Amino acid sequence: MTQPQAVISLDLAPFCKDFNEWPRRWMGFPEDVSPGEKIVECFRPFLHHLIQLQLSRKTLRKHVNNLGVLGGEIIRKLNYTPSLRKVPLEDLVFDVVEDGGPLPHAWDSEGDLRSLESSCRKLRRFLDQQAR
Repeated sequence: MTQPQAVISLDLAPFCKDFNEWPRRWMGFPEDVSPGEKIVECFRPFLHHLIQLQLSRKTLRKHVNNLGVLGGEIIRKLNYTPSLRKVPLEDLVFDVVEDGGPLPHAWDSEGDLRSLESSCRKLRRFLDQQAR
């Protein structure tokens, strides 16, 4: 008889101390907090997945930073296109990362953009696998 695998509780704190504060950081208006919290919940399993891959601390930090930017851009998209607030957040996250992610309004570095696109592609593949 095989032993059940131990459930591994992964702590995000070493890589993302303020993860639960992201919805308030992204907030432009009070109504942004709730979708921000849902975005964080979409990101949480992906971050756990990245930690399990035992990526380098620098690579994990890069993905965490990129997810912080991605969440802010999704909230900005909700504010520019209010009808998107009716779309389930999981679907919106997938749609935004489907083609490599958004073009952040405040970034002008090609390297930063390529890094964000890399994180978005990795997140899209993860979401694809979760949907199966």
